[in-house]
Amino acid sequence: MPSDQSTWIVSVPESGDAEGLFHELSTKLCSSSKSVLPSNLAQLAIPSFKTGTLDSLVTLSEELPKHDTFFTATVAKTVDTLRNLLNNDPRKLSQHILVNEQPVDAYLLKGWSWNEGRYGVQRSLREMIDVLNKEMSSIDNVMKSKLNNYNLAKGALVQLQRKKTGNLSVRSLVDIVRQEHFINDSEYLQTVLVAVPKNLVKDWNTKYERLTSMVVPRSSVLISSDDEYSLFAVVVFKRVHDDFVQKCRENKYIVREFTFSEEAIDKQREELEAADTTEKELWTELLQLSRTNFSEAFQILVHLKVVQLFVESVLRYGLPAHYIGFFIKPEPKTTKRTLATLQSQFAYLGRRANPDKLKSKSGGSGPAEEAVGEYQNLLEQEFFDFVLFEIPWIVL
Repeated sequence: MPSDQSTWIVSVPESGDAEGLFHELSTKLCSSSKSVLPSNLAQLAIPSFKTGTLDSLVTLSEELPKHDTFFTATVAKTVDTLRNLLNNDPRKLSQHILVNEQPVDAYLLKGWSWNEGRYGVQRSLREMIDVLNKEMSSIDNVMKSKLNNYNLAKGALVQLQRKKTGNLSVRSLVDIVRQEHFINDSEYLQTVLVAVPKNLVKDWNTKYERLTSMVVPRSSVLISSDDEYSLFAVVVFKRVHDDFVQKCRENKYIVREFTFSEEAIDKQREELEAADTTEKELWTELLQLSRTNFSEAFQILVHLKVVQLFVESVLRYGLPAHYIGFFIKPEPKTTKRTLATLQSQFAYLGRRANPDKLKSKSGGSGPAEEAVGEYQNLLEQEFFDFVLFEIPWIVL
């Protein structure tokens, strides 16, 4: 059963009256069953590719689903990148999820045509697929590289920003303490910074002078407070520093190892500013690249789908390779009704669309049994009297 989250592309043999068939199909889908809006049904001009041999077509039919999976995943990853860059904002996403500067539905349903300039039909189908795959692989590689560069820059920025967040027991003190909080150039004295839990501040004020000997009386100065801790500076003799630190730990006070340096403060500020600038530059670059590459990747995916449609049509209906195609975007929850209408409309093709042709080609015994494995993918495909492939919706 086709997905209800996709636009269908359908192919049937040309009967000589393409306009009449489109009108008839439009009446049944849009008026009678009301499963498709008139604006969501469009004709699809399928190019007349070089067919090649039957064996080559079967081989391509086996390979194309693998390319389809890769192409679809590349488009999806590009959308995810845009989604993450834009904080999953549907309004902003709609401004970037565009194909040739138009919404996806408009690209498909308002006069889609094969890009003859880039993918001339004089090429063989094999060459065509190789070109499409090369272009999509290039997009995938570039996106991986740029995304990795951005993630590294963002990670570096987050790490620097994290130093400025958290409570006073863990965060950077560079932008909190000042030079006047420290005893400088003393041979015997030094300043110790202690983060005291809020519920122990009273205990600290009554106890710190007696934690060890040689603590300077009344030297405790409150520097800063947050919801969890208060940061104090206290002066002790250098010879008792280690003992004082140990006693602080025993009383659940947290000693913050810190050496005041104007150079360190300036360096951290410069690092943060540089990291912030780099992240913003790479964000902008990745956003523009993702927007461009989504447009390119989606077009490549649709062209691959059309090649799939053609290959399967030749295998299904044979020559001459002249087929009529349609874009069909069913309304939500009308998949079964839309499919039933199509099956009724094209039931007459049952005599031509015979999946047993491949079975008879690979039936019998001996070497032919090996062919069953070779063509197994074709034999297991869901079968309709018409050819149908799906282009996944881009859900914002």
